[in-house]
Amino acid sequence: MQLMNILIIEDEYPAAERLQRLLQELPESTEVVEVLDSVESAIKWFDQNPAPDLILSDIQLSDGLSFEIYENTLVKAPIVFTTSYDEYAIKAFKVKSIDYLLKPVKLSELSQAIQKYTQWKQEFSETDHIYKLEQLLDNLQHTGRQHKKRFLVKKGEQLLPLNEDEIAYFYTENELVFLYTYEGRKYVLDYTLEQLEQMLSPAKFFRINRQYILHLEAIEQIHNYFSSRYKLQIRPVPPGEIIVSKGKAKSFRMWLES
Repeated sequence: MQLMNILIIEDEYPAAERLQRLLQELPESTEVVEVLDSVESAIKWFDQNPAPDLILSDIQLSDGLSFEIYENTLVKAPIVFTTSYDEYAIKAFKVKSIDYLLKPVKLSELSQAIQKYTQWKQEFSETDHIYKLEQLLDNLQHTGRQHKKRFLVKKGEQLLPLNEDEIAYFYTENELVFLYTYEGRKYVLDYTLEQLEQMLSPAKFFRINRQYILHLEAIEQIHNYFSSRYKLQIRPVPPGEIIVSKGKAKSFRMWLES
């Protein structure tokens, strides 16, 4: 039986360890070539290594969503997504030749995904796969789900509704997430940046690094920065420098042009 090379992209150590253990229990002969835990490390890995036979990829990583990897790199391998999303959200990922597994991953489901890969390999060419991956990314970007347009924030003893276009950016510091308005007001939210990234309209908001999600209209100036990054001037003036991370730079440019 031919050895199947598998790349795991997963930032939770227990989940990555579980996948490796389950792979060892399958009848197919598999080898994990690498375990990566971030968008940045995955992009670098694909630039320096040949494509694996199959990718097992988490969706939420330490520095963003794994879709950024496939938007910034030509990936010549089928992908099985692993996720904690509920059944409604996961419908966006149903594309031929690409499967998904809900966490915690079960041995029977992983086995079915491997069998689906085997069938894909027999029926589809590399060109077919790239086209279907593009379909997936397009589907993810244009899914019919409703994006969050208002936030209810606490102002003293009152609750204040804020429209999405009143929000300049979201920022995290000391494990707290703040919402900043264009008027310079700041409010604490109960959401994480990862949760906000899924709620907000991708046409209006972009996560530029681990700390910030910006509204398009908040950006006043863009400057080239070292290591292929960008330094931004935004309003209102933030607590620190606003730097677009290297792993986000290409998708940031695409977002600005879209």
